[in-house]
Amino acid sequence: MAHGLHEVPEVEMSGVPDELPASLVVVDVREDAEWTAGHIEPATHIPLMELSQRFDEVPTDRQVLVVCRSGARSAQATAFLQAQGCEAVNLAGGMKAWQTAGRAMTSERDAPPDVI
Repeated sequence: MAHGLHEVPEVEMSGVPDELPASLVVVDVREDAEWTAGHIEPATHIPLMELSQRFDEVPTDRQVLVVCRSGARSAQATAFLQAQGCEAVNLAGGMKAWQTAGRAMTSERDAPPDVI
């Protein structure tokens, strides 16, 4: 990829509305254990290593917010999606920033949601 990570469009937590717009697609590119521990409720889980094979699961007709734990993997995913013509934006600080901001999460286990 020719894109430097600093060129990837990013949004800070302060720029994310408390209630996510229904038109916004959230794609979480973390690994299975991270997803299970805690994620954003309407997110679609596509681990980074599967993104190119599962690209058809990402809507290309609306904005996509890409998240990972800290923002590094999602920056790579955002650059890939941008190259495919998607209006993708990386969540600066990732799920750690989401959790720190006190935003709602859900988990797939019998424990409170957490970012691991």
